[in-house]
Amino acid sequence: MQPRNMSMSGVVDLAAVKAAAEAKAKAEQARAEAARQAAQGGAPATGGAVPPSALVIDVDEAGFERDVLQLSSEVPVILDFWAEWCQPCKQLSPVLERLVVEANGRLVMAKIDVDANQMLMQQFGIQGIPAVFAVVAGQVLPLFQGVAPEQEIRATLAQLVQVAEERFGLIGIQVDPNAEGGTPHGAADDEAPAGPHDALLEAAVSALDAGDLAGAVQAYGNVLAEDPANTEAKLGLAQAELLARVKDMNPSAVRAKAAENPKDPQAQIDAADLDMAGGHVQDAFGRLVDTVRVTAGDDRNAVRVRLLELFEVIGADDPRVSAARTALSRALF
Repeated sequence: MQPRNMSMSGVVDLAAVKAAAEAKAKAEQARAEAARQAAQGGAPATGGAVPPSALVIDVDEAGFERDVLQLSSEVPVILDFWAEWCQPCKQLSPVLERLVVEANGRLVMAKIDVDANQMLMQQFGIQGIPAVFAVVAGQVLPLFQGVAPEQEIRATLAQLVQVAEERFGLIGIQVDPNAEGGTPHGAADDEAPAGPHDALLEAAVSALDAGDLAGAVQAYGNVLAEDPANTEAKLGLAQAELLARVKDMNPSAVRAKAAENPKDPQAQIDAADLDMAGGHVQDAFGRLVDTVRVTAGDDRNAVRVRLLELFEVIGADDPRVSAARTALSRALF
């Protein structure tokens, strides 16, 4: 999915004047109290500095008010809507995490798994992932959707920090790099023993992060050559191949052609790839099942094969795959 960048210029319209004034007053009070306690040799009023690992958190529906809305009165909270099956999410999330940590307490990042938090996904009106929002003093600001270049993300976050401080008086939270050893988000204290293919799998992930899709395909293929049943490699290969197929597509042209030619198998296959890469899983599956119904012979088989390939992108255990398999069987027989 192509990134859809959102201008921060709308922040004043989105934020209620009262909320901004209250947040700014609270921030000024917190600064004054912190300065007073510091002069007395006491701990900061916020309860002390946090480790870098606390800057990136997992949030669910139950904890959203406490972990996001309340926290946003002290520091802007970046919302990263993602899913385990979403390969673009796996490209974007590490970049966001690194930039948030670099902000050194002026931003916090909340990761939200859309599969486990469907209600939040609906409330935010999310049509595809990855999707990134910010919450500042309780006000929700859409930032961008899809994978954006790092320099654009960095500029957007810098502008967010500036707006948060100037309009809302938010100065962020204190960070102690030595607290809890500064363990990165999600890192375990004791590493598990390396598996026989861990180095190859790590190389594949590194290639994906670097945008080397051909290298990722090769690395995952190397794992499968030795271990054909390796689930992680199967998923990774299918995802890398999908990204390689859509990389140079013109989304508008592809979708226009598909709309004009509902029985054109290649047009529908290309559009389904775009649907899948953008996180519209059921749209991709439904499109190809519908195309199977209106095609025959080699054309029908090509559509069926691509549908089976897309099943591999999210894994056979996903309930959407089971439903699509049933629909495919009905369309074929």
